[in-house]
Amino acid sequence: MENTRRANKLLEPFDLHGLKLPNRVVMASMTRGRAANIDLAPGKIQAAYYAQRASAGLIMAEGTWVNEMSVGFINVPGLYTDKQVEGWSLVTESVHKNGGRIFAQLGHAGVLSHPDHLNGLLPVGPSAVNPKKVVFTTQGPSDSITPRELSVHEIKETVNDYKKAAANAKLAGFDGVEIHVQNPSLISQFLSDALNHRTDEYGGSIPNKARFFFEILDSVLEVWGSGKVSVKFNPYLKYQTDKDEWDDSLPTYEYLADQLNNYPLAFLQLLDYAEEGLDPKVHASRNLFGNFRKIYKGTIVANGGFTFEKANAIIEKGDADLVSFGVLYIANPDLVERIAANAPLNASQAETFYFGAEGGYLDYPTLREQSNKI
Repeated sequence: MENTRRANKLLEPFDLHGLKLPNRVVMASMTRGRAANIDLAPGKIQAAYYAQRASAGLIMAEGTWVNEMSVGFINVPGLYTDKQVEGWSLVTESVHKNGGRIFAQLGHAGVLSHPDHLNGLLPVGPSAVNPKKVVFTTQGPSDSITPRELSVHEIKETVNDYKKAAANAKLAGFDGVEIHVQNPSLISQFLSDALNHRTDEYGGSIPNKARFFFEILDSVLEVWGSGKVSVKFNPYLKYQTDKDEWDDSLPTYEYLADQLNNYPLAFLQLLDYAEEGLDPKVHASRNLFGNFRKIYKGTIVANGGFTFEKANAIIEKGDADLVSFGVLYIANPDLVERIAANAPLNASQAETFYFGAEGGYLDYPTLREQSNKI
């Protein structure tokens, strides 16, 4: 009886600033690399993929490029051309026909792109600092390179590109948008002491480093208005300097969360993933969601490899209002129905997470399909 009661907590409806969610289960944004066309536009298979998952309280579409210089992975769609808007319109129409709700996620790879994606041009960032990470090129994994520093004029143009992408998301029929501030994100790179060595109004102090983000947020809110824009970040995200030093990022993200109380967001989505080599006891003791609940007073979506039991527990405790699931949604298009039935989950195929066509994308069976085969 206890397991049933707790499972039902995730299935409670939620009023997201007038957008009625039938449950508190969110499908997290996941790069799947299926826009295999010159236009980087979604099509029929993406429309089918998201429609299969329309029973989620809210779908967060995969990270989507805001301009040509933002591209950082193979076959990931954008929202900066008419053809991309047309493709996303197929997706949103399909999701809505199946009773779902869907937000676009707007992103820019910044220094973690590569000339292979940019017609030979250098990637751009807050400063000319190599992030010392592996990037994914058209030829496979490669070491990152030193980017070109954006001028103030180019920063303003990039802010406007986010605004244009937000307007395109509205044209495409999305229910809202999310600003991607996690890794890899040009915004998170501006927030980084390791990568941002600027001495102008976009560098130095925490408010200056955050200026780029808040200019983007203001511009996107101009398009969407109150309750339709969300933000996603990882408070423990760290980048490495060219001197092999690491960020102390937490104070910056605590500042962001506090300032976001002054903005009419749909929600703040927080990620809690253990960094490589982190002691599990240290990870458990830092209580990210509880600590940020004390700072941010609006709606919080928690993300971080949750089991259903832990997801229900964090909602019951009040440290989050909704929980987003990533990998579980790859293999279980009817994840909500499986939660309700306390049914077993399909196993996912890691080799098809980021590459492929319909295999490992559209062919995971639902409970109904499995029962029909018995």
